[in-house]
Amino acid sequence: MRERNFGDRKNTGGRLLIPILIIIAILGGAFILFSPQFERESPIIKLKQNSSWNLKEPLDIELTDNSSLVSYKITFIDEKEEKILEEKILTTKTQKLSLKVAPPKFDTLYKGKAIKIRIEATDDSQWVFLTGNTTDTTYDIVVDTKSPETVVLNNSRYISRGGSALVVVKVADENLDTAYITFNNTHNFKLIPFYKPNHYAAIIAWDINIPFEAFQGVNVVAIDKAGNKSIAKVPLYIQDFAVKNDNLNIPQNFIDTVSKNVLEKMNEEVPQDLTARFVKQNRELRAKNITTIKEVCLKNLPKDSFSDFPLNTFVRLQGSSTAAGFGERRHYFFNNQKIDEAWHLGLDWASVAQDSITLSNGGDVIFKEYLGIYGNTIIINHGLGLATLYAHTTNQFVDIGQKVTTNQKIATTGITGAVLGDHLHFGVLVQGIEVNPIEWMDPNWIKTRITDILTASKEMINQNP
Repeated sequence: MRERNFGDRKNTGGRLLIPILIIIAILGGAFILFSPQFERESPIIKLKQNSSWNLKEPLDIELTDNSSLVSYKITFIDEKEEKILEEKILTTKTQKLSLKVAPPKFDTLYKGKAIKIRIEATDDSQWVFLTGNTTDTTYDIVVDTKSPETVVLNNSRYISRGGSALVVVKVADENLDTAYITFNNTHNFKLIPFYKPNHYAAIIAWDINIPFEAFQGVNVVAIDKAGNKSIAKVPLYIQDFAVKNDNLNIPQNFIDTVSKNVLEKMNEEVPQDLTARFVKQNRELRAKNITTIKEVCLKNLPKDSFSDFPLNTFVRLQGSSTAAGFGERRHYFFNNQKIDEAWHLGLDWASVAQDSITLSNGGDVIFKEYLGIYGNTIIINHGLGLATLYAHTTNQFVDIGQKVTTNQKIATTGITGAVLGDHLHFGVLVQGIEVNPIEWMDPNWIKTRITDILTASKEMINQNP
């Protein structure tokens, strides 16, 4: 009996041990599956030069991992040899690395046309038998050491502070990435395809915020996908602009009513302090409105090639007088203290209340909205980066996306926005920057600075295909 009882107890213990082992195995498997130490996602590799490389600029590589990177290796491979460009074991935990890997050094000019870049990265996961997850990627890369061909074919020659100029260029590269015109290396203007392949045109603007003495130059910049860059200078004679300074006393009832109303309509908080309220309307909201104008204009730049740019002279609102000019520097005073200053970047025309606003040139309606200090505003896109702005309107008779024609009535003048009386603020925009409308109201200026330049440029292109 004792032997049988002992055997029963032994069998019972064995039966209990198996479920315990199964539970331990399940718990262990769950730990391995769900523990961060055993994560199974391999590192992610991003190479900027994933199609071509100039062998001059460093390789721009980004490594990321959910756990932590422990090592990486970058190898240069061609038909003759393999060179390790960089290899490192990391001693500190990091989930992201941005690398600038120097190109290999050669004794003579490298003449190869195709190479491979192999990038290996390993993380600290305990998966894969405690060795970590590894990503091993090889990129096929074309060697491109030739810079884009960049030539200034023709341009307006003269530009005034606050004014405009036209530039026509040739940019050719089968591997072209981007090309633009830069003013003072601070303002970039996009190129618009012109007439035949590899040719472009752009109207550029001298932002009035850039003083005459700060002018540094205008250049065409072209960069290909391999990182090769070429720069061509645009020859320009420059002229200053005579700034008119105006001192304006702001009445309290303007801040109590107009400033408050404008801020509320734009869902902005209205400060209780009157000075702070005016400054918020005149400076902060103005900056936001100007940003909106520029974004709308840049979004609607043409992408298709053009050959001709027929343009009528812009004319004054019929029967009106000029209440304010372009480039006036306004200094605002409240209770005999200067509280702010700002540019007036357009022409204010006043005649009778709710006078008809008709167009000098047709185009597309790209904006129709209440815009803070500008009030009810319409922007018409005329092409080649040129647009016109009509602010403070009362009634509008067009819709966004609508094509409008010369002499069409689009709105009536009004008192919406930050104004004291009924008038039209007329602005001319070059890629979203307000420029001097007087130039665009001069038929001789349009002919010599725009139309003739395009005509001559087409002749040059035809002569030198």
